[in-house]
Amino acid sequence: MTRSVAKSLQPPDDGGFRAGVLRFFILRILTIVAASSVGCDRGTDAGGVELRVANWGGPANLSEFLELDRGIQRAFEAAHADRGVRVVIEQIPGEGQYTSKLMMMHLAGNMPDVAHLDASSAAVFVDNGVMMDLSARIASDPDVEEGMFFPNVVDIARRGEKVYALPLDFTPMVIVYNRRLFDRAGVAYPQEGWTREEFLTTCAALKQRPPSEREVWYPIDFFNWMPGWYPFLLAGGGDVLTSDGRGAVGALNAPASVASLRFIVDMILRDGYAPHPRVRTAVGKDLFRAELSAMTLTGHWMMLEYRRDGLDVGVVSVPHTGERKTVMYACSLAIPVQARNPDLAWAFVKHMTSTEVQKLRNSTGLAISANRAAAEALATDDVEGAFLREVRFARPPWGARVERYPVIEEFGWEMMEDVLHGGVSVETAASETAKLIEHELQ
Repeated sequence: MTRSVAKSLQPPDDGGFRAGVLRFFILRILTIVAASSVGCDRGTDAGGVELRVANWGGPANLSEFLELDRGIQRAFEAAHADRGVRVVIEQIPGEGQYTSKLMMMHLAGNMPDVAHLDASSAAVFVDNGVMMDLSARIASDPDVEEGMFFPNVVDIARRGEKVYALPLDFTPMVIVYNRRLFDRAGVAYPQEGWTREEFLTTCAALKQRPPSEREVWYPIDFFNWMPGWYPFLLAGGGDVLTSDGRGAVGALNAPASVASLRFIVDMILRDGYAPHPRVRTAVGKDLFRAELSAMTLTGHWMMLEYRRDGLDVGVVSVPHTGERKTVMYACSLAIPVQARNPDLAWAFVKHMTSTEVQKLRNSTGLAISANRAAAEALATDDVEGAFLREVRFARPPWGARVERYPVIEEFGWEMMEDVLHGGVSVETAASETAKLIEHELQ
């Protein structure tokens, strides 16, 4: 990739879902530290042992995080110099193509030793026998136990008693607000656990007292990207799929879902609290980063950019209508069943997820460590503390359980386009989209 890390991590400005949730954690380059010896592994023709690690993204990204990972990679190789271990990073480029290309490698019998697993597409690999069950290794290894990690993050790759990946890092989706703009408008900061009504009251106050005379100003930013607005649906008591994940009729078109969709649409079309996608396209920039909006719904990956921009931000929960909920996106490490060097791969996985390594690699602030001790050690300010308090309210994305969910998110994008651009009613759009999803899942 030739774009900057920050640009790669942003949702598409055109509102399309072509990249899908695979844009999340795009900079998951190799991090390896090992302290123990490994068993019998297969080596290269030139001698030594080659560890292949697959990841999404491209090699052109340069950042503090990337340099840190490269240093840890060299440390891993040095720790195993007596065996000639060499780490080979296999970047799989192409927006949204990681899943399909990795599956093609599986079908061709050419899988790497370790694969980064995105929560949004975990079901594709976990439910098709592509990844190893790690539960026996976890149970027998004194250096690893499930209690080290946030349980709902581990559950992303859990099927009954089997665990198919260990989590690296993650983020719950939250509302981020600009303290400076709130102060200028004389509006109180939002409070943790706030309701949808309190959110609307805040938006009304911000609209009545804009912090500047700029022509373009909105209380909250919006882009038609389903991972970016789905938390509003969830926190409003709605959902895209039924509880078993097998259907959408009775879920997406249920009263709570329709009410939440109408809430989103009314913010844009009726109240002017959020920009129409046409406005955002015309402005040509991230409204929150440009201080043209006071709030945005996003994840931890944007904290690096906000700090670089000099924004003074706070973090608060997604406004709810009765029960506090949000969704989380995560990156985990899995070992393919075709791995040539499973013992070396396990050494990579367990040390990469260890407390000390996690403290080091997540000190950059890109994401929240899935290692609880590391995450708590790094939560040294109110922003990080707010993120951690949201973890218990976060659930995995449907893509962790439903193989076809990336296609369903495409339907969600099209549904919102029909309403915002085509004048289709929320009720009709939800009903018709639910039927399309139902057919897709058959």
